[in-house]
Amino acid sequence: MKWFNLLKPIQLLIYGYFGILIIGFLLLCLPIFHKDTIAVIDHLFMATSAISTTGLASVNITESYNIAGQIILLLLVQLGGLGYMSIGSFVMLLHRRTLSEISTELIQCDFSLPKHFNIRDFIRDLMLFTFLIELLGAIALSSIFWVNGESNYIWQGIFHSVSAFCTAGFSLFSNSFEDYQSNFYLNTVISILSISGALGFIVFTDVFEMLKGRKAKITFTSRIILRFTFWGMVAGTSLLFISDPIIAQYAPEEGLMIAFFQSMAAFTTVGFSTYPITAIAMAPLFFIVILMIVGASPSGTGGGMKSTTFTALYAQLRSTFRGKQEVIFMHRKIPAHRIQMAISNFFFYMLVVCIGTYLLLLVEKKEAFDVLFEAVSALGTVGLSTGITSDLSTLGKLFIIALMFLGRIGPLSFGIALFSPNAEELGAIIEEDLAI
Repeated sequence: MKWFNLLKPIQLLIYGYFGILIIGFLLLCLPIFHKDTIAVIDHLFMATSAISTTGLASVNITESYNIAGQIILLLLVQLGGLGYMSIGSFVMLLHRRTLSEISTELIQCDFSLPKHFNIRDFIRDLMLFTFLIELLGAIALSSIFWVNGESNYIWQGIFHSVSAFCTAGFSLFSNSFEDYQSNFYLNTVISILSISGALGFIVFTDVFEMLKGRKAKITFTSRIILRFTFWGMVAGTSLLFISDPIIAQYAPEEGLMIAFFQSMAAFTTVGFSTYPITAIAMAPLFFIVILMIVGASPSGTGGGMKSTTFTALYAQLRSTFRGKQEVIFMHRKIPAHRIQMAISNFFFYMLVVCIGTYLLLLVEKKEAFDVLFEAVSALGTVGLSTGITSDLSTLGKLFIIALMFLGRIGPLSFGIALFSPNAEELGAIIEEDLAI
């Protein structure tokens, strides 16, 4: 096992997720977990989509998988959303008070946590917060589905609560939540669950510590995340409401609810929909692509390039326009190495998007924009689609599978794991990754 000791934490993390993916894939292949005969590539696609919390589906979940198969998918979603190391560490902490050094390093890599974070308290608070919000979400959603006459409303509530909080976007309804487009309560519950997961556990920990009186105010990073998330959703809602001609024809309150939900679904990378994606006009649909690229926040369940990366780039651009050497944002100086990390992350992320789109265009006879949308959705672990997922060729599905897995690990983290020759330097880089 000498080779194991030579691996870097991020490499161990990648192998761990790959191992869970293979186990989930093999389980889904067993006849006891599905209803009809399903191609092997589709089992692999669904397992990858679940562990990466993407939500793209090459088959209809309720028509293809029985309850046992749906449970397997949901377990993969939970493992992907919270991170298998955090769940494993929580189990270990139930039996002993300390974590091994490698467990601590893996959790720091998985959640991009700074060194000073108390991992033991973080894991405890993470599991408590997750259990409470998913439980409350399941109760609320089950009640909504019961009132609306859905069958298996308790299971529907549990499944969609976990899927929403983990920003997975898997739905047991064939058209996501389009039948609940005007249901204020469902829109509200799903939005709260999705935003809670996408904001990130660092924000939750900061707010929790402040409420308990352990600190006077939340950290600079948390303030940036909260402000950016708020204004990002305001911008997305406004542009979608104003620029889509069909949504503009709805009553103002319903049109705003549709616009907010779809911009929220793209920005948090949850991938649910209450409005057909194919019905959205091209201009607002392009803006949804931008929201999917930017994505959620670090240390959360969402994907994308991360809001802190975009914020650092914006701060650098503003400083350049003003002719200033120092990069200042919200009256705080952003260190040069954080700017360097944001630039590297942006460039490599966009490079992967371009390569993925190019490869898909080589093998798929689809509209270029639809292919770009699918590639961005896969890498950002969003799950929104213009409807081409199930029609992809085997090679096309393999490309999407690769993008989804890269999206879960993080393209930059994956690249560093492959090319960094020094384990200590890698650890330092990862700890600074995406935080400000």
